Amino acid sequence: MLDRDTWQEIMSTIKKHKLRTALTALGVFWGIFMLVFVLGMGKGLENGVFRGFGDRAKNVMYVWAERTSQPYKGFQPGRRPQLRLEDIIAIRQNIPEVEHIAPRLSMGTQPVYYNDIGDNYMIRGELESMIRIEALRLHEGRYINALDIENSRKVAVLGKRTAEVLFGEEDCIGKYIRIKGVEFRVVGIFGPMQVKPWTEEDLEAVVIPLTAMYRTFGTGERVDYFVCSAAPNVLVSAIEPQVKGLLKKRHNVAPDDPQGIGGFNLEAEYQSIINLFGGIRAFLWFVGIGTLLAGIVGVSNIMLITVKERTKEIGIRKAMGATPRSIINMILAEAITITSISGYLGLIAGTFLIGGINYLMMANNLEPDNFYNPQVNLSVGVGAIVLLILAGGAAGLIPALQAARVNPVVALRDE
Repeated sequence: MLDRDTWQEIMSTIKKHKLRTALTALGVFWGIFMLVFVLGMGKGLENGVFRGFGDRAKNVMYVWAERTSQPYKGFQPGRRPQLRLEDIIAIRQNIPEVEHIAPRLSMGTQPVYYNDIGDNYMIRGELESMIRIEALRLHEGRYINALDIENSRKVAVLGKRTAEVLFGEEDCIGKYIRIKGVEFRVVGIFGPMQVKPWTEEDLEAVVIPLTAMYRTFGTGERVDYFVCSAAPNVLVSAIEPQVKGLLKKRHNVAPDDPQGIGGFNLEAEYQSIINLFGGIRAFLWFVGIGTLLAGIVGVSNIMLITVKERTKEIGIRKAMGATPRSIINMILAEAITITSISGYLGLIAGTFLIGGINYLMMANNLEPDNFYNPQVNLSVGVGAIVLLILAGGAAGLIPALQAARVNPVVALRDE
């Protein structure tokens, strides 16, 4: 199929019917172009959505208390249980499948000063495990550690914007700030991995050990909410009923009460989005392949016309001893050549367009919330090339078989 005479013959046929060949190739070009384009843009949408999850652990759930909806053990509905540090300890002791558990208590905005410079900032009490779960990044120093918790140390980790306001260009590590008149030593600066509207508060927060908050400000061993992650190879969905069941039992909430203990399962949400984009990718492949098939049908029709026009030539070839296989190879080679060249150009054009869109977004610093880094994966490129080869063979198969069945005697009489 790849000898010099075959290529000369293919090029001669293409040159003889330039407009027809160009219009036929356009259908295949457009099919591959649209397949690559829609898959690349779909990947950008997928990247944007998953980027919103950041680098936080995905196999986690958030748990908080909310008003009950059913009476239970003499308690009326509408009661709001109060989560406490002892609940966190109970979960650790009774549910071994929980790997990390990170409670948080907020004191709201409080005046924070360094010398005479100050403002109101959100004061949060946490344990050392919070940074292992949330998408937080250390810029300087360290985060709260186990010794800080055990000894109720008066140390603080500042949000990046808080540090900039209070200290400016001055190094803040080891310096002291005042929170409601109490001095805390700064040990680190942190911030979110990605600055989003829902992560802005991390930039302007002050984090202190939860135990220091209890002891210093008399908040009681309360917890606003906590985040817990499951152990390796355990889905947090599997331990969610255990965690909520334990808390309901401890706080006298009816076991079948849908409220009382609320929560948000990030693992289930993440998995549902994965499944959603799996369906979107399948749909985009369906649309792209459908568009490509329209071009393939055009190639097949043109090859049928070519066979009809060359009936006498095919008859002469067979009369001179050409085998049906050689006739089939001749027609298939032409179909695959037209399909491959036009399809490859479509693949390149689609890839360059996706790359151009990504370049313009980066050059203009455009970062939409739900669209990021559109790209053509290697698997898409390889899949498109394989599809081109199969499509070319499919487009030429029927015309080739028809050509192979030509009767030399009838063909030589054909006018």
